[in-house]
Amino acid sequence: MSELPEELKAWPYREAQKIVERDEKKPASDDSGDKPTLFETGFGPSGLPHIGTFAEVARTTWVRKAYEHLTGRPTRLVAFSDDLDGLRKVPQNVPNQELVASHLGKPLCDIPDPYGEEDSFSGYMNARLRGFLDSFGFEYDFVSSSQQYRSGVFNPGLTRILECYDEVRQVITPTLSKDKREDWSPFFPICRQCGKVYTTRITAVNPEAGTVSYACDKSFRGIESCGNHDTVPVTDGNVKVGWKVDWAMRWYVLGVDYEMYGKDLIESATLSSKIVRVLGGEPPAGMFYELFLDENGAKISKSVGSGLTIDEWLQYGTLESLSWFIFQNPVKAKKLHFDVIPRSTDDHLQARHNFGLTDDENDRLNNPITFIEYDKLDAGEAVGFESDLTYSMILNLVSVLNTDDKDIIWDYLRRYDAHSKDDEAIIDDMIERAGRYYRDFIVPTKEYELPGDEMMPSLEQLREFLVNYQGSDPEELQSATYSAGKDHGVALGKWFRAMYRMLIGQDRGPRLGTFIHLYGVKETVALIDERIAQKKAQQAP
Repeated sequence: MSELPEELKAWPYREAQKIVERDEKKPASDDSGDKPTLFETGFGPSGLPHIGTFAEVARTTWVRKAYEHLTGRPTRLVAFSDDLDGLRKVPQNVPNQELVASHLGKPLCDIPDPYGEEDSFSGYMNARLRGFLDSFGFEYDFVSSSQQYRSGVFNPGLTRILECYDEVRQVITPTLSKDKREDWSPFFPICRQCGKVYTTRITAVNPEAGTVSYACDKSFRGIESCGNHDTVPVTDGNVKVGWKVDWAMRWYVLGVDYEMYGKDLIESATLSSKIVRVLGGEPPAGMFYELFLDENGAKISKSVGSGLTIDEWLQYGTLESLSWFIFQNPVKAKKLHFDVIPRSTDDHLQARHNFGLTDDENDRLNNPITFIEYDKLDAGEAVGFESDLTYSMILNLVSVLNTDDKDIIWDYLRRYDAHSKDDEAIIDDMIERAGRYYRDFIVPTKEYELPGDEMMPSLEQLREFLVNYQGSDPEELQSATYSAGKDHGVALGKWFRAMYRMLIGQDRGPRLGTFIHLYGVKETVALIDERIAQKKAQQAP
């Protein structure tokens, strides 16, 4: 069995290697031939696409690119919308809630669009999903559950489930409470009378005829049943199968080779893998990823509309900075809040800087930039970042200047970094986003604090050094700042916090040597003098 080359260490290569090993285990009689290797990502259209949707498609795309690099084989990515699923509750963030509530229990594709723009509830959500993915340049094929069921594509899988009815039940029923085991069925008929899917229960299974009988008399979360009894074929969209069975059938019929899923679906993936083997198929390779959490540590929800949205992120950070955040350690839970944007932006630009510096192919292949900016690299664009400027530095400069005027900020930046002209477009965009971040998140929390009496000897020593300093070395400036606190026995944590509170009105900030270099030695002296004068004015009788 082939092994992953030792020099390829980025996680998408490890995931791609799982598919390679799965390919090698296929029997010689396998007729997949030159069919593209199929990657799938799923979407439940009960709510609008969100940052988690982007993350799953992005991560799957990165594994797809790694697989193409390893094998040279053609690939295909399917974005699958489970729009035959029944609506269990009304999402909080949609209009016309009474209209939607009157159709609870029906498949999403059979509920009117509350926005009045498409032919159904899921039609609107599916259109938003496609527009969402298109806006980020993803390459994918959209597939809807309703189309697959009602056009007959899933008929072979549905027939096979009916043939293996008892074996499928044996996979699921041990996981259910005793009172639910007897009535459980993989099939949920869509009632011919009321159109609901979760109020029906199977009363008879007829494998020879290819049909099931049902009664629409089941209570489900307060959704009313109509009492209808009927017999329907399991094919052509007359029934839907429950989630875990549906996932397995999808893998079986479509021949999915790779799919990742959230940590909350680990048990479902395990059971679906058992079911697809019962049907005679093989589960795809895949991985679970940890979930994004909102500012309170709760899972983000598209139906409630919680969590940081992509549109909100893009107000303050680039798409590439978001991709950087998502790329890092996908099996670790991450809180999505505004504070992570500056650090993610800086880390992305540092990776870009490193990418542009090296000609070593392995260094580039393992750099996240290979995946995050694959579209630019595929187009032959040069990807790098020469400047030493960071988002955090610009934020702090904006803060001390107390302005987001681009011309003023650029005057300081050009004096600080000779390479700023080479990366002018990136830096100009960063100034724009940093200005918004400053207005929205820093201004409301700024609280200047004049230095206490115990800090004055240290402050006066630093001022004297700066008045006489003729150089422009950030390290020398940092050393002088450090010594000013240490020489007078001030706890360094308190000393640096006092400096930050005095200069920029925040508890934390950049390395002070870097800040003084950026802001200017003379300008820093003037700022210190201004604060000392304010202190003396406060102490005057």
